Amino acid sequence: MDAMACMLGRQSTPAGMLVEPAPSDEEVLKLLETAMRAPDHGALQPWRFLTIRGQRRRDLGDIFASALAVREPGTVPDELEKARGKATRAPLVLAVWTEIVEDHPKVPAIEQVVATAAAVQNLLNALHARGYDAILVTGAPCYDENVKAPLGLAPKDALVGFIHIGTAKTAGPVKKRPDPAEFLQTW
Repeated sequence: MDAMACMLGRQSTPAGMLVEPAPSDEEVLKLLETAMRAPDHGALQPWRFLTIRGQRRRDLGDIFASALAVREPGTVPDELEKARGKATRAPLVLAVWTEIVEDHPKVPAIEQVVATAAAVQNLLNALHARGYDAILVTGAPCYDENVKAPLGLAPKDALVGFIHIGTAKTAGPVKKRPDPAEFLQTW
C-alpha cells in the first residue's frame, strides 16, 4: 500500500471492536520506529510509550475506576464498572505521554506535546499499513494525577492518551470525511 492510500484509508476503530491479533512486543518496537520520525523541534524526543497487555489492562481498569471515584464522589457502581471496562476492550493498550522538559529556552511544553501527537499519528498510520486497527482514546483520565502517578508519570508530564490496538472483528463503515477545501484559506 502506498503512503497516500494508507493515510487516506486509515480511520479509528472503536476499542470494543478490537480483538486479537495485536502486534507482538517485537512488532511494537518496529512500529515505534515510525513514531521516532515525527517532527521534533529541538530533537527532545519527548514521547514515551507504555505497553499494557493481559492482566495489566485489568489493573489499568482498576486505576480508571479508582480515579473516577475520587474525581466524582458518589459515582454509582455501574459507572465505576464501565470505567474499569474501558481498559480491557482491546488486546493491547499503549499509554502515550510527553515527558515535558520544563522551561526549555527554545521549545515550550506545547511544542513538546505537538511532537508527541505527531509521533502518535505516525504510529497510527504504521499500524494501519501493517493491517492492525486502532483508536486514540483521550478524556478525563489523561488529566488525572490518580491515573498518571500509578503509571509512573511525573506531575509535569502530559498524558496524551491511550492507543487501543488490535484487529477489527468486522470492517466498520467507511466514515465520510469533510472536503479539505472547507478548511483551507489563502492569505
